[in-house]
Amino acid sequence: MPGNNRDRSPWYWLLLVPIAVPLMTFLFNAAEPTLLGFPLFYWLQLAFIVLGVATTTLVYRMTR
Repeated sequence: MPGNNRDRSPWYWLLLVPIAVPLMTFLFNAAEPTLLGFPLFYWLQLAFIVLGVATTTLVYRMTR
């Protein structure tokens, strides 16, 4: 469809968040605290996955 600017939505900038946040090494440069016996690094990786899924879902819903 001519004139369709859906690919230029500002919502797509949010997709940089799950890329940039795991690159911030100061967030997980420690062994403490632990969660259910798992060190910070392991459960923070799972949190990054949840962040990526949540961000992608939000952008999808706002741009469809």
